[in-house]
Amino acid sequence: MSERMAFIQACLDRKKRIVDICDAFGISEKTGHKQLKRFREEGIEGLEDRSHAGLTHPYRITPEVRARVIALRRRYPLYGAQMLRDWLIQHEPEVRWPAASSIGELLKRSNLIVRKRRQNRGNERKALNTGRTRALEPNMVWTADFKGEFRLKSGCGPYCYPLTVLDLHSRFLLGCTALKTTAVATTEQTFVRLFREYGLPCVLRTDNGVPFAQPNAIGRLGRLAFWWVRLGIRPEHITPATPSENGAHERFHKTLKAAATKPASPSLRSQQRRFDDFRTEYNTHRPHSSLPDHRPPGQFYTSSPRAYPTRLPPLVYPDTWAVRLVNSSGFIKWRNQEIFLSSNITGDYVGIVETEGDRFTISYGALELGHIDAESNRFTPEVRWTG
Repeated sequence: MSERMAFIQACLDRKKRIVDICDAFGISEKTGHKQLKRFREEGIEGLEDRSHAGLTHPYRITPEVRARVIALRRRYPLYGAQMLRDWLIQHEPEVRWPAASSIGELLKRSNLIVRKRRQNRGNERKALNTGRTRALEPNMVWTADFKGEFRLKSGCGPYCYPLTVLDLHSRFLLGCTALKTTAVATTEQTFVRLFREYGLPCVLRTDNGVPFAQPNAIGRLGRLAFWWVRLGIRPEHITPATPSENGAHERFHKTLKAAATKPASPSLRSQQRRFDDFRTEYNTHRPHSSLPDHRPPGQFYTSSPRAYPTRLPPLVYPDTWAVRLVNSSGFIKWRNQEIFLSSNITGDYVGIVETEGDRFTISYGALELGHIDAESNRFTPEVRWTG
C-alpha cells in the first residue's frame, strides 16, 4: 500500500513522465494509469487489493443442491462422492449436478467424509490373466463364497456364516444368506432355493475352502461340486491362495461388511433381515462403478433359461461306453482290479471309453476324471470339463 501511495505521489508531483515513473516502480504503463484512475475516483481506498474472482459463479453449488447431496449422504453413509453423483443423475436427471470432485469437497467441508490413511502395499502386483471363464452374459458365471464368520449379539453370541452368491456379468446379488454352519447339506439347501428362483448358471466359481472344495479329493471336487456337475454346471476353483482371481466377489464382501454386519445383529433372523434389506438396496438402488452408466445391477440381470429340474438328471453315457458303479468306498472294478476315484460319488455311475494311446478315459457326466493305462491298469487323475 505504501509503495502504491509513493507511486501516486510521484505522479502528482509531475516531475517525470508517467511512463518513466512506471518503469521506476516496475509496473506497466497500463497498470500505472489504472491505479491513478482509481485514486482519483475512490481516493486511498481505491488503492487497496481487490479480489480477482469473477462477479458471477455459474458452477457454485446452490443451497438446494447442497442440501440434497448432504441428505442423500446421510441416507446412504457408505456412498462416496462418485456414487452419490451417479445416484442423483439416475433418479433426478433434470438437475445439473456438480462434479464428483466438488461433491467430495462439499462432504469434507460438512464433516461427512473421513480421510483414510493410505496403506503401503509394497510391491503388490495385479493378478495375471489366469484363463478363467469370462462372464459375457448373465448366468454364464456365478461366484459364491462364505464371507468371514462373525459372532452375533455384539461378539458374544453364536457365529453367523454369510453365504453370498453373485452373477459375475451383472454383479447382481443372487443371495446373501445368514447360515449357522458351512456344512454341505445346509449349503446345498441354499443353492436349491437360488436355482429354483433364478435357474442354473453355466459355471460356478468358488475358492478352495469348505464346502466348495476338498483338498485331497480328485480335482479338489467335494460332494457339492459333483452335485453341480449332475445339474450341468461346471465347477471352477480359483488357484489356491489367490483370492484376486475372484476379485469382484472379494471387493463385494468389503461393501457387505461395512453396510450390514457392523454392529452384528442379536440373532440369525434379525441378521437375515439386514441382509435382505441390503440386497434390495444393492440390486435396485446402489450405483455400480463397473456397469454401464454406473447403473444398479438389477437393471442388467435376467434369470437363466435353464430351469432347475424337479428330479436330478441321471448320468447317461453312449452305448459304446462301459459303465461302472462307484461302490460305497469310492472304488470301481475294472479288469479284475479296484480303482479308487472318489468317496463323493458313491452310488453313482461313471462311463469308460477307450481313447488313443492305449488308455481308457473315465468320465462322470460331462466331467473327465482321468485315464487308465491299458497295459498297467494304473489310473492317472486328470480332471477336464467336456460339456
